[in-house]
Amino acid sequence: MTTHRNRARLSAVAGAVCAMTMTLTAYSGTAYAEVRAEEHPATLAALRTLQAAAGPGAAVHAGADGHDWTLSAGTGTYGADRPIRRDEHFLIGSQTKAFTATAVLQLVDEGKVALDTPIDMYLPGVVTGNGYDGTRITVRHLLRHTSGIAPYSPGMPLDPVTVQPPRNADGTYTPREVVRTALSLDPVSAPGAKATYSNTNYVILGMLLEAVTGAPARAAVQSRVIEPLGLTRTFFPAPGDRALPSPAVTGYHGARLGGIYVWTRAQIVEPSLYGSAGAMVSTLEDLTAFYEALLGGELVSPGSLAEMKDTAQTGSGLGLFSTRLSCGVTAWGHNGMMPGHHSYTLVAEDGRHASAMTNAAFQFGTPHAQMTKVLDTAVCES
Repeated sequence: MTTHRNRARLSAVAGAVCAMTMTLTAYSGTAYAEVRAEEHPATLAALRTLQAAAGPGAAVHAGADGHDWTLSAGTGTYGADRPIRRDEHFLIGSQTKAFTATAVLQLVDEGKVALDTPIDMYLPGVVTGNGYDGTRITVRHLLRHTSGIAPYSPGMPLDPVTVQPPRNADGTYTPREVVRTALSLDPVSAPGAKATYSNTNYVILGMLLEAVTGAPARAAVQSRVIEPLGLTRTFFPAPGDRALPSPAVTGYHGARLGGIYVWTRAQIVEPSLYGSAGAMVSTLEDLTAFYEALLGGELVSPGSLAEMKDTAQTGSGLGLFSTRLSCGVTAWGHNGMMPGHHSYTLVAEDGRHASAMTNAAFQFGTPHAQMTKVLDTAVCES
């Protein structure tokens, strides 16, 4: 397994309808030198397919054994010729969950939290009412999405269950009110009965981090995970901080119909709406560094890492998902989506890694399969 290497590494746009065009630029190394197409032909083909079905731009950062490379198709800013770079900021959405889970498992390693202890022991009275019982829902249930707590995703396109928590006067949200609103939805199952992906689980885990450490969840993740790894372009924004640091990949809402597309610039969602379930900002390069360090055993104990990677029963580990790739290796990671950005990172059991993103959130037809194909191909070509 490759060990961690410290790699210090939105102008209003009106909607437009035009014929689909695409440019492809490839970068490798610190100087972003051009990569010849024959070096990664299958990944280039997969990336072109993703970009044709995805946003104005798409990119993948991949490699193995210290040899990393980056490919970009299209543009990071619509109307400009600006390929997406590996060091540009974007919203990572639910990849935040892997960071949150890592901080929680560190508390487990320190003996401050136990996986099979009911959440009510740490957060008395928070998970209760409407059929919910925090004395039966454990920390493990929350991490594995087997709590039975209903999902919420306000603001995401075509979400089947949408609830909107009350805003504070300054437009921010508090985790307790987010959870209270989500619990107004009926349980989807008994605790432990099945896996149902739910942001609510990880908002509660953020409250757990705060209760145990005495610091906001974002501060716990920053001090325990981000700073020790030297991820200088990874941030857990504070409530009200709705700006992407520069350099940034502009995010868009969009729709495609054959060779016709429409793009409008996406507004950045208030980070406290998703918090420890999806608020973070990072880059392709920092994301691969984080997952390399995590899966290389640098952040949690061997026992906790084994728990995180155990996806046998439900398909979901503790903050991680596993994927069997076409070249016969298993990889672990997480995907993420926020208005304007869709991303996915995987690190294989042998250390090969890839992180991909596109700068659009779709009202329909999100290209999950094309994104997975890019990662599969990039890892297997490495």
